[in-house]
Amino acid sequence: MAGGSLEERVAALEAEVAQLKQQLKAERDESKVPWWERRFGAFKNDSLYDEAMRLGAEYRRSQPTPADDDMAA
Repeated sequence: MAGGSLEERVAALEAEVAQLKQQLKAERDESKVPWWERRFGAFKNDSLYDEAMRLGAEYRRSQPTPADDDMAA
């Protein structure tokens, strides 16, 4: 961009500013959607995710609950 006439340089700057404005608008529009909706379905058909959920549930079932304490007393 260092070379060229003043008009060419201004035109190049105007085009770049227009592109940056468009990118900014797209980012703003995307941010109107809650983050969790943008991530919805990210793990669809992911066997590693399914395994992690299974292991987490298994771990939670193995932990004692306050109801278990009441039954022992």
